[in-house]
Amino acid sequence: MDKKRALRERRWILPGTSGASCPSCQHRFWASLDPDLALGVMTEFQEKLRQQHQESMHQELQKLVSSADPKEQEISRKDLDGFEKLFHRFLQVKGPAIDWAKISGPPEDSIQPYERIRSKGLPGDIAAALDRLVVVKLNGGLGTSMGCKGPKSLISVRSENTFLDLTVQQIEHLNKTYNTDVPLVLMNSFNTDEDTKKILQKYSHHRVKIHTFNQSRYPRINKESLLPIAKTMGPGGDGEAWYPPGHGDIYASFSNSGLLDQLLDQGKEYIFVSNIDNLGATVDLFILQHLMSQPQDRRCEFIMEVTDKTRADVKGGTLIEYEERLRLLEIAQVPKSHVDEFKSVSKFKIFNTNNLWISLPAIKRVQEANALDLEIIVNPKTLDGGLNVIQLETAVGAAIKSFKNALGVNVPRSRFLPVKTTSDLLLVMSNLYSLDAGSLTMSQRREFRTTPHVKLGSSFTKVQEYLKRFENIPDMLELDHLTVSGDVTFGKNVSLKGTVIIIANHGDRIDIPAGAMLENKIVSGNLRILDH
Repeated sequence: MDKKRALRERRWILPGTSGASCPSCQHRFWASLDPDLALGVMTEFQEKLRQQHQESMHQELQKLVSSADPKEQEISRKDLDGFEKLFHRFLQVKGPAIDWAKISGPPEDSIQPYERIRSKGLPGDIAAALDRLVVVKLNGGLGTSMGCKGPKSLISVRSENTFLDLTVQQIEHLNKTYNTDVPLVLMNSFNTDEDTKKILQKYSHHRVKIHTFNQSRYPRINKESLLPIAKTMGPGGDGEAWYPPGHGDIYASFSNSGLLDQLLDQGKEYIFVSNIDNLGATVDLFILQHLMSQPQDRRCEFIMEVTDKTRADVKGGTLIEYEERLRLLEIAQVPKSHVDEFKSVSKFKIFNTNNLWISLPAIKRVQEANALDLEIIVNPKTLDGGLNVIQLETAVGAAIKSFKNALGVNVPRSRFLPVKTTSDLLLVMSNLYSLDAGSLTMSQRREFRTTPHVKLGSSFTKVQEYLKRFENIPDMLELDHLTVSGDVTFGKNVSLKGTVIIIANHGDRIDIPAGAMLENKIVSGNLRILDH
């Protein structure tokens, strides 16, 4: 028997099946082949393996669809069809999606300074532009990282207003000021949909129409077998077995929901998309006017707001030119040997705020042509029981390469004010910011327009714990840097200036007394104030 035939007939054990073969025998066998033959047969083996994974996944997905509630079967089928396409592409990917040698900085005219766009001014009839706009907020996330249950958008962030309250107030103010009809669309996930819909009743008398649609529900994959860990789609199914597949899913789920066609029929032309926890992401009339003022045949179909990178943003995605197209480069796509280069503030000077302006007719076109080729983000997770799984995700900004006349706009840092942690929450709750019609703006009384760097320790991670540690929020108008670690509490009317570092060692407690003013101070040890 020749070596090639022997190799084909040899019993190879594939992931997810039972059986074993001797590693030393395998090693001797491969070593006995000439390199060209080994490469060819290995390629053939890998292709058969890929086909087997694909067929096995298809069978499992068919079982899952058949287990769905008959009323939900159609949407479940669409979700799993989308997942299967993503999984198929995942199996096809060989090595990094980016060839680092082909990367170059974006062309100069592809990233416009915001001031240049602002200098063009506004037209007399702003209402006409606003009537063609839809505001979309990404509302799929939970507040678990801040110790809260339910949708993150329902966390109180300022004057007892939630992220959702502030968003509704902003759009209502626009509609009243310009006598327009800008609707709000929430992209929920299966994690946030039910709780969000309950709360929407409170806005029924506000001057803003609110629509919702759900992003897809994809099955987590067992890392070893590359098969779904879910056994059923029914209500009794395991919640840990499913995940919302990142905000890049917006294009498919928006289209599948029917809402895209509905808004196009109403004459809407652009959506402004942003994360609901970015309190700087308000409707910018100058960017909207820039979009609307272009000739119809040269309309910009996609604007990504970027801003200057600081040391705190080194992991943020950036815009590059790649194969003669503007493209978003995420850290997950960067070869390990180039990660430090990617994080360089001098080479990659801007990052994506995830504030995006996208043409609705263009979304419909690329969806119908199946022309979106979003890079796959492989997100590994370990479940509570110790099982290793992977999630296949995509990013909304990665679609920039699929749209015509795409553009980056370098906006002021004030348009990027995300609240990811209680350290961020402290900033937006403080007197650094003024609240007007749902919008936060930095106080005119702050001499420097930069945001202080705040780092609160693990005792402050959960919102409930954080709130107990402040009798009220300190005066931070003159603060540059704050680090707090350990068991620390703040009395009323505390003032923080310059650089303040407060460290309570393990077992110690520091109570900052009411009325204290700390300027360029390090406080450590044990300072405890007791009631008597």
